[in-house]
Amino acid sequence: MRALFLLALAAVFLPSCSDSLSDSGNMGSLPPPNVRKAQIAAEPRGDFYYGRRYFVKKTRFWGYLRTPGQSAKNAKLVIFNEAKKKNPDRFQEDGPSPNYGFDNNYEYKIYGRYTGRTLYEPNSNQFLPEFLLTNYDLITREPGWLFSPSDYYNPVQVTLLPTRY
Repeated sequence: MRALFLLALAAVFLPSCSDSLSDSGNMGSLPPPNVRKAQIAAEPRGDFYYGRRYFVKKTRFWGYLRTPGQSAKNAKLVIFNEAKKKNPDRFQEDGPSPNYGFDNNYEYKIYGRYTGRTLYEPNSNQFLPEFLLTNYDLITREPGWLFSPSDYYNPVQVTLLPTRY
């Protein structure tokens, strides 16, 4: 009877463990890495950055910015200075939906400049560059993975960090 109980218990926990240990993350496996590289190589250049919103509860960074044509492995996690323009999801944080962070993983064209300042983000214990936001344009609400098809998003913990793909 005890062996049957342990087998049943293992059956409950093993599927959840395999999801977090597998090579496929929870942000989608498309496009394949070779297609993503080709898309980045062919994307328009200009005086802007490609930005990917990355929302983690209780943090105040905005997300990752990268230069057009550069891989996401070169992206920088930034804190926006909103003196000239509010960030795309600047709604009341405690009110009804939509609220702060609703646009997690949306991809934008981001306009502005790095200020040269480094700011401390205490909830993630990181020193991050400050970016003065002047404008933005939404590109897509469903861009898929950011760094790798195995990206795993957790809304309460920093899990997305640049890697090679």
